[in-house]
Amino acid sequence: MHFHDLRHTGNTIAASSGASLKDLMQRMGHDSVRAALIYQHSTAEADRKIADSMNDKINQSNPDDEGGSSGVLTRVT
Repeated sequence: MHFHDLRHTGNTIAASSGASLKDLMQRMGHDSVRAALIYQHSTAEADRKIADSMNDKINQSNPDDEGGSSGVLTRVT
């Protein structure tokens, strides 16, 4: 186990917790977006969080629509 392994794990956890690229860059002490992108692994869990957040925003903008029948996106499982 090397220091870099701990650093990578910590930054990966931070990224999966919702840290922005700017947050990661500050934590790492880097000016490079490229370095921060390494820790932004795409996962099914992240995709689900994004979809759920989008669905929540859409439902907030149209609270009278209960069934999604007016063209509102609904979750597909």
